[in-house]
Amino acid sequence: MTWLITGGAGYIGAHVARAMTGAGERVLVLDDLSAGVPARLPADVPLVRGSSLDGGLLKRVLAEHAVTGVVHLAARKQVAESVAQPTRYYQENLGGLATLLEAVAEAGVERFLFSSSAAVYGNPDVELITEETPCAPVNPYGETKLAGEWLVRAAGQAHGISTVCLRYFNVAGAATPELADTGVFNIVPMVFDRLTRGEAPRIFGDDYPTPDGTCVRDYIHVSDLAEAHLAAARHLSGQSGDLTVNIGRGEGVSVREMVTVIGEVTGDRRPAVVEPRRPGDAPVSVASAARAAGTLGWSARRGVREMIDSAWRGWLLHHH
Repeated sequence: MTWLITGGAGYIGAHVARAMTGAGERVLVLDDLSAGVPARLPADVPLVRGSSLDGGLLKRVLAEHAVTGVVHLAARKQVAESVAQPTRYYQENLGGLATLLEAVAEAGVERFLFSSSAAVYGNPDVELITEETPCAPVNPYGETKLAGEWLVRAAGQAHGISTVCLRYFNVAGAATPELADTGVFNIVPMVFDRLTRGEAPRIFGDDYPTPDGTCVRDYIHVSDLAEAHLAAARHLSGQSGDLTVNIGRGEGVSVREMVTVIGEVTGDRRPAVVEPRRPGDAPVSVASAARAAGTLGWSARRGVREMIDSAWRGWLLHHH
């Protein structure tokens, strides 16, 4: 087996590449380096610089490296940016996926793992989100992920490709400081950024119908997420058909609880400032992790403090 990981030099992609090579899988990476960093990759992993929109390059790479499976992570993924630039998101996320699937089908590759998102669900009013919870995305990013799943399944059925779609919940942490997320788009780096600048953390809304009034989310350590990809890749090696799986811990943590733990880890316990709610924030978004455990034999092993500890070490490396 040889696995092509698109977007493999990114924050999540580099963790997936390390988990798979560490388990003895052969891996190569395609990345346009818009967000990827070559130094994140193990020295023995070949890196091809390029885009999943480049059909000619994809066909060449799949043939030259005798690729037998694809892990597709390359995508734009900022919600606010997707609202401002919907055509760019549809073109890159769906256009890139369609081009890749075309090349995969032509090359006779029979295994395809797609990086999806809990954003496909929108804001369902349920205690636990299962894979059967109706999908109703509320932004163009979520729409491109849901349409991507449809496309992956349809191509799988048309061309005999076994597929898995992994719906990630909120990813945090780092396996090593060097692999940490350098963007400031998610709650943990956003709070770090405020504290580093001597400002109080912000909480958007404290009047939600939750135990402490702040939004509740399911957070997953990126190393657990990477191990989920390994489990899904191995599932694809032995199974046909299509599978959709939530990847989360199945436990909710409120924004206020996260801010408190961040204060304990960083030693900066200044109280958070409460600002108005942001549009589109669901009160509760927690995964049912039962299918991942039952079908993939995978469950998360790392907790919130480990996520924040590891993320903070990475933040200090990259921001000092």
